[in-house]
Amino acid sequence: MAGHCYCADCRKASGSGFIPFLGFPSSALRFLGQARQYACKSARGVDAIRNFCPTCGGLVFGGVIGESSAFTIYAGSLDDPSLFKPQIAIFTRGRPPWAMLPPELTAFEGLPLK
Repeated sequence: MAGHCYCADCRKASGSGFIPFLGFPSSALRFLGQARQYACKSARGVDAIRNFCPTCGGLVFGGVIGESSAFTIYAGSLDDPSLFKPQIAIFTRGRPPWAMLPPELTAFEGLPLK
């Protein structure tokens, strides 16, 4: 899954109108090195953990290593940004009018239903 998240938390974390993300099951990823963490409440009311590079402070991924069943990789952290191909937009209900919504994305007012 790849897309844009327009929720208030992602807007604050990114300093922009949305955050570009990719979602992966934990079995598809391997993490190396240390990260700094920040916890905040998610749209579901549970803690959301954001992980930052301890050297540059760049936002890298969301989730807790060893606990989370899935992770969010923030597209801005990719070495090759051409790998990011967004398909959906989530939490568009709270999108500020100046945050453009690409017309080719399937938009959801909240989280998509499974």
